[in-house]
Amino acid sequence: MKRGPVVLFGGLVSVAVLVAVLASGFQHDPHEIASPMIGKAAPDFSLVALEPSATGGEQVVHLAAQRSTPVVLNFWATWCIPCQQEHGTLLAVAREFGDKARFYGLVYQDKPEAIDAWLKARGRAYPTLIDTGSQAAIAFGVYGVPETFVIDKKGVIREKFTGGVTFQGMASLLNALIAEPS
Repeated sequence: MKRGPVVLFGGLVSVAVLVAVLASGFQHDPHEIASPMIGKAAPDFSLVALEPSATGGEQVVHLAAQRSTPVVLNFWATWCIPCQQEHGTLLAVAREFGDKARFYGLVYQDKPEAIDAWLKARGRAYPTLIDTGSQAAIAFGVYGVPETFVIDKKGVIREKFTGGVTFQGMASLLNALIAEPS
């Protein structure tokens, strides 16, 4: 009969330990967790651009063909508030770097009509790729938008930004990658 208080005390201790372990996870911002993709070859994809090719046909972008210059991949969506906030910065960086780096916007779970209207209202400076079925997002391990991956001239992911990017941070990284030998 005296086991009741011991069992109750043991249960309370177990619950307290469990709560402490779970609460310790709240101290970590998931945006600060390093991506396991850094330092690895970027997953290849072939995606259709929202914009037609110069000849008016379908424009398909193959990531593996984008070697010799750094590549910036920005996963975004029209319904994403932080995407709206960083869009002007990405346009400015893309315009600043011109042909020294390639920029692509990969639209995550959105409709072409909404994307086109959004870009007409806010501007565009680089191709927008439609990630049908989120296949590229899955390959890159995207868990939310915006996420931006910077790939070097050899096709290796060098950085991942979760949330908005800054002009200075992106420009500094791209300048360093451009200066590296091919």
